[in-house]
Amino acid sequence: MSVIVYQTFEVKQDKFAEAIKNLRMIQSFRNEKYDHNVEILTPISGQDHTYALLSTYEGLAEMELQNKKMFEDEEYKELITEFFLQNIVQGSMTTQLFRTMMGLKKETNSKK
Repeated sequence: MSVIVYQTFEVKQDKFAEAIKNLRMIQSFRNEKYDHNVEILTPISGQDHTYALLSTYEGLAEMELQNKKMFEDEEYKELITEFFLQNIVQGSMTTQLFRTMMGLKKETNSKK
């Protein structure tokens, strides 16, 4: 089962261009260097400066392993430190974890 991490945050209006550039660098760095997929979600409706990161891992153990690797990486820590301290509104980040649900298995007998 996959684990999906959904993180939302509000970008500072006066740091918008820098925040988007930094966010794209974080996405590219993580997708190229680590074993998970990261997507940036931009608002279509709702709060205009609320963005999200959607990260997909093979499972909970894989998420833990990749996070350990990321937070031991000095280059990654520099990228996220700038982003968190300078580009987003303090206290605006929320993180939710989801697990995919397995579908129904096809039964071999004809019970319905």
